[in-house]
Amino acid sequence: MTAGQRRAFDRLWPRFGVELGAGTRITPQTLFGDDRPLNLEIGFGNGDALLAMAVARPQEGFVGIEVHRPGIGRLLRRLDEAGIANVRVIRHDAVAVLRDHVPPATLAAIYLFFPDPWPKKRHHKRRIVQPAFLDLTTHVLAPGGLLHMATDWEEYAEQMLRLAEAHPDLHNLAGAGHFAPRPDDRPLTRFERRGVRLGHGVWDLCFRRLSGGQ
Repeated sequence: MTAGQRRAFDRLWPRFGVELGAGTRITPQTLFGDDRPLNLEIGFGNGDALLAMAVARPQEGFVGIEVHRPGIGRLLRRLDEAGIANVRVIRHDAVAVLRDHVPPATLAAIYLFFPDPWPKKRHHKRRIVQPAFLDLTTHVLAPGGLLHMATDWEEYAEQMLRLAEAHPDLHNLAGAGHFAPRPDDRPLTRFERRGVRLGHGVWDLCFRRLSGGQ
């Protein structure tokens, strides 16, 4: 962490950070004291997309999960500078948060942008998008809730598409077998701009949680 990120973390974590205990529940009521729609981004990196979505939708609540302190420190500083009040930050394993702290049918949307592709075949089992992960997401998404994923790794995109379409509680908004065009409300991050300049493709996947899912 830079000195500025460290100072931001120490000063601002009590305001924006969520400390997880055994009984901590991640809900709009516990985080914001009301029933606003609650959206969660997994692995927000430097926080570019999370900040942009929070600014564009101030009436909604946002939770970002990240384990790397430099990115958290950077986001905390930017939230403070911009006077943002509708974001909370969790420093913990995302799967554990979904499994242990988010009640069923709580989230309006889950965003997973550019997760680690683990490109070597022997490491594919480490990829976050697996059947068990999709079971968790459909468990915590409200009926009609959005699961939006994006990657610049084509083979991983195809795996995501295959697994999500096979899940009985998810519906592909782009149509069976299709990737979605980049939604206007998905912020274009510096990471993505760099990839586009290098000639990388980007694949978006947008799925709705079916109302009949459990």
